[in-house]
Amino acid sequence: MKIEIKKSIKPVDYSDAIDFLEKRKRDILQNKESELIWVLEHNEIYTAGTSFRESEILDKSTNIVKTNRGGKITYHGPGQIICYFVIDLNKRKKDIRNLIRILENTIIDTLSDYKIKSFNDVNNIGIWVKHNNKIKKIAAIGVRVSKWIAYHGFSINIDNDLEKYNKIIPCGINDKGVSNLKHIKDQNYKLLGDKIIKNLIKNLKI
Repeated sequence: MKIEIKKSIKPVDYSDAIDFLEKRKRDILQNKESELIWVLEHNEIYTAGTSFRESEILDKSTNIVKTNRGGKITYHGPGQIICYFVIDLNKRKKDIRNLIRILENTIIDTLSDYKIKSFNDVNNIGIWVKHNNKIKKIAAIGVRVSKWIAYHGFSINIDNDLEKYNKIIPCGINDKGVSNLKHIKDQNYKLLGDKIIKNLIKNLKI
C-alpha cells in the first residue's frame, strides 16, 4: 500500500497542518490520494482534544486551540517532533485499539534505537519513561477516526521547554510529570524523524 512520506524542515503552522490532513482524508475517501506520514515541528501552541476540561487550563491567560482529535490538552513547540499521518483503515484492520498499539510500539521502538527504555500505560494514553525513580511522559498521542480514516498523530519531546507545561494539566494527568529526551539521555537526535518513519511503516505492515 503506497504511503507518501513528507518531511518539513521549517516549522509548520498548526492550522495549515490540520487543513492539509483534513483535505488528505477527504481525498483518500475519494481514492484521489495515497496515505500519508508527515514529520514536522510546530511553533508554540496549546491544543485541546475533544475530552478536555476547562479546569485543566491552570493559567487562564493561555490561548487554547480546540481541535477534533481525541485526548485532552497538550503543548507543541520548538524542540518537539510531530508525526502526523492519514491512514486508511478501510484497507487495513478496522481496529482503533490496534492502531493505537501500532503507534505506541512505533514510539517505543524508536526510543529503543537510542537505548532509551519506554513503555505505555493502559490507563493513560501516551508513552512514558522512568527517570530518577519518577515516571514522566515523553510522548503524546492524539487520533481521530472518520469513516475509518485515522489521522492526527503523536509528538515526542526532544529538547523543548518543559516549563511551558506548567500552564496546563498535560493530557489531563496531574500526578505525573513531563520530560524530554535530552533530560533522559543527552545525545544526538538528528535522525529521530527518519527512525519514526521507518518504524511506523514497519509496524503498519505487521
